[in-house]
Amino acid sequence: MTSRSLSQFTARFAPGLVCTVATSAAAQFAATVEIPQLDVSEYHRPYVAVWIEGPDRSVINVGVWYGVDMKNDEGESWLKDLRQWWRKSGRDLNLPIDGLSGPTRPVGTHEVRIPSSISDKLVEGEYAMFVEAAREVGGREVVRVPFTISRNSKVNVSVKGERELGTVTLRQID
Repeated sequence: MTSRSLSQFTARFAPGLVCTVATSAAAQFAATVEIPQLDVSEYHRPYVAVWIEGPDRSVINVGVWYGVDMKNDEGESWLKDLRQWWRKSGRDLNLPIDGLSGPTRPVGTHEVRIPSSISDKLVEGEYAMFVEAAREVGGREVVRVPFTISRNSKVNVSVKGERELGTVTLRQID
């Protein structure tokens, strides 16, 4: 069944469903995470976790950057330093996660495309995207980016971190 025939079918037999299908299928999201340059004597790239919490506080993992290439999966042993993410979902995962796990990132701004398999699950409501960063011989920071999914407006929000993270942005793209 094509999307056009599905739209015609739902318009005839379930008129209220048309908006939900159109909104959900059309919404694509991208996040940017800035890792700032820090003036420290011993710098290590941060481990970073990105996740979305829904209105019911359920967790949807978006990405986790860590030492995926370390011998004997040693990089996984440091993931518990991403404390909030670890407690909410990290400790229950089998890592690496195909499509979500990746190596640590250097200083700069990095884009994270939120796969349609995730964005299609987001119905209208209040959400929050979290980005948590932790560095060896360094600090730890969590940035919360609240956002609302609504058919009447697009998502475009930014929050600035204080030290370990720079500006974190979530925007809806079509």
